[in-house]
Amino acid sequence: MRRTVEAMLVVAIVLDVAYWSIWFAQRDWIASEHTSAYYEFENAFPLADLWLGVACVFALVTLRRRHESALFWLLCAGSAGLYLFAMDFLYDVENGIFAKGGGGAFEAVIVLLTLVFSVTILSWSWRHRGELLSGSRAAT
Repeated sequence: MRRTVEAMLVVAIVLDVAYWSIWFAQRDWIASEHTSAYYEFENAFPLADLWLGVACVFALVTLRRRHESALFWLLCAGSAGLYLFAMDFLYDVENGIFAKGGGGAFEAVIVLLTLVFSVTILSWSWRHRGELLSGSRAAT
């Protein structure tokens, strides 16, 4: 399972970079709406997503090195993702985003992936906290 967690961290980092690269270069590809309110909402996320990306990078590096700080970074990444999921999900539900065609479906996939990633990272990290804190190879 450790390899799965490592893979999830890599995928989260890649998706984070890809999403924001597309958002700022060709936002029509992924935008669910084309209103100023929607753009303002999405434009509030880059710093929070940067924090998520940084936490994922540190989680990945420390996990691979079997450093005891991996638990801290995994908990940071998982909780950052869970917070972003909650904000995104609530906005999307309140504004009917999921029902807006392909963009809404794309948004639903992002929200679902964020939830699955966050819950998996948090639950695995907590269940293996002893091994992670000792730097043991037992947390597999």
